[in-house]
This record gives sequence, structure tokens and C-alpha cells, in this order.
Amino acid sequence: MRPPTIRDVADRAGVSKSLVSLVLRGSGQVRPEKRDAVLRAARELGYRPNAAARSLSEQRTRTVGVLLNDLRNPWFADLLDGLNSLLHAAGLHMLLADARLNRRTGQDPAGPLLDLRVDGLVVVGTLPDPAALGPVAERIPVVVAGAREPVPPGVDVVAGDDEKGARLATEHLLGLGHRRIAHIAGYGAVGELRRRSFEAAVRDHGLAGGAAVEPSDMTEEGGYRATVRLLSRPDRPTAVFAVNDIAGVGALSAAGELGLRVPHDLSVVGYDNTSIAQLRHLWLTTVDQAGHAIGRLAARRLLDRFDRPGGEGRTHLATPTLEARGTTGAPPPGVAGPMG
Repeated sequence: MRPPTIRDVADRAGVSKSLVSLVLRGSGQVRPEKRDAVLRAARELGYRPNAAARSLSEQRTRTVGVLLNDLRNPWFADLLDGLNSLLHAAGLHMLLADARLNRRTGQDPAGPLLDLRVDGLVVVGTLPDPAALGPVAERIPVVVAGAREPVPPGVDVVAGDDEKGARLATEHLLGLGHRRIAHIAGYGAVGELRRRSFEAAVRDHGLAGGAAVEPSDMTEEGGYRATVRLLSRPDRPTAVFAVNDIAGVGALSAAGELGLRVPHDLSVVGYDNTSIAQLRHLWLTTVDQAGHAIGRLAARRLLDRFDRPGGEGRTHLATPTLEARGTTGAPPPGVAGPMG
């Protein structure tokens, strides 16, 4: 049995083929009763437009490539949800590629998406070589979301204000009375900005020697190992600020295994306000950098590029807020003096 055609839809709805085409393209020039008749006929016949043929006629695929650097980070899920909500409303489909996997297999991270002739590219997270986006941006619009590395001209950046967010987290702990504060640091420009802001905040409060920094790979295991090292010190911290929520969960696990109560013996702050931080049995104090809103803004920047191609790239930083929950409190009594 042959699949239904646009002619079949037109005959069932009692309209012309050209009017069916207008309806399927979302044109606003069709009367509501005609549009309803066409959509009803298409639904009854099980008609689906030929996307390949439409792409050839319009010179567009109506797809947006999304290059994701870290599938494990739940904050990116919030960003992707915001991104896709606006792209879908604009009649665009999202194609997702794993940049880390592509690099491991020796592929150009964006290559598979470009081979599919996507209309635009959104890069989510940190790429090792952002300069490689330059030739791509000369062909299609490119937006970077959730990363702070320098990008080539013509590429827009949408991210959170990492320096402000890290200061909010650190000053929250200082305001609770903590003087032995440690930071579980990350990598890339985002990790560097959060670490430097943490160090500046404790320095501004006269505690330059009262803070410690432990590196991590921004995973739960990395947060766990960094916290074990910190809590093994004779002058162990009373508070830990983790570079992201996942590392913060690792810090909570380490504290529990070492017999410390959170927040009575150790306060923990994460970053990103992911769904993990909002689980009731964790209820992690964290910095909310509005992942959903950043995703929507990245989509808006891309749509603007479709309408007005060319020009210099712009950077927009979303304002973070602190979400104080159950993992932070005053330091334990009897702990005097800073670390070091």
C-alpha cells in the first residue's frame, strides 16, 4: 500500500495542493476552518511530509545540531530542555552529538552534524579547541552555551556569571561563620573563574591562608576523592564549596563515610541547582545559574542569527542566585582559627 501524498490530503480536505502546502509550512495566510480541514485530513490519512524533499526545495533542513561535551552533567539536561522548547516552537528539530565520543574516535566533533547539513550549531559545554569553530561559523550560525572559553568572531556565547555565583557561595559560608573553607575546583575556563572568585572572596575577608583548593575532574568520584583528602588534614575544613552539584554529592558521600554529619560537622555547597541538588534526601545548598533560561536564550540567539546573519558575536551572562537548603549551617562549636 502506497503512503498518502499531498494530493490525497487535498482531495480529502476538498482544497488545492497549494493550500495544503501553505498549511504544512505553518503559513498564517490560511483561514482557520481550511487549516483545520487540512490537518484533520492529514491526521486521518496518516500523512507525513517528505522532509528530504522539503529541504531540497527550501535549501534548509530545519535542524539544529547540538554538540554536547559532557553527557554526564545533569545541568546540561536543564539547558537542553530550555533550548529545545524554543527551537521546537520555531519549527526546528534538535540533533544531538557527543563531542567527547567523537574526539575519542578521531572524528571532528562537529563533523557528523555538518554532514547532515544542519542549519545552525549550538555547542554546549567546554570544547578543547574553541578556535575550531571559526570555519564552522563562516558557514552556519554558531552559539556556545554554558562555557566561557574565548571563541572566534561571529560566535555568540550564553552562560552564567561564574564569578558572581562563586562569590555568592563563598560569602554564604563566610556569613554563617565559617573560617576553614575549602574549594573543590574544576577545569576549563568555568572552573578557573569559580576558583579565582572563591579565592578573591576569602582574601577580601582576610582569610587568604584560611582556604584550601583541591582539584577535581568535576565528577562525583572526583568530588569524593578531593573531600577525603581535605578531611584528612589535621586542620580540616568546616565547609566545602564544590565546583558543581555532582562533585558536591561526592563531598556528601565522603563526609558520611568518615562519620561526619552534614551540616553539623561539615557544610557543603554545590553549583548549578540541578535536579540532583533538589532531591529531598540530599537537599543540597547550591548556586542556581538558570540552565533552562540559558538554553532558551541560546536558542533565541541562534534564531536571531538566522534572521540577521553576520556581525560580531555577543556574550550574555545570566545572573545566578543562591539556593540555601539543608547542607549548610554554622560551623561546629570549638573550631577556632583558619586553615593553614
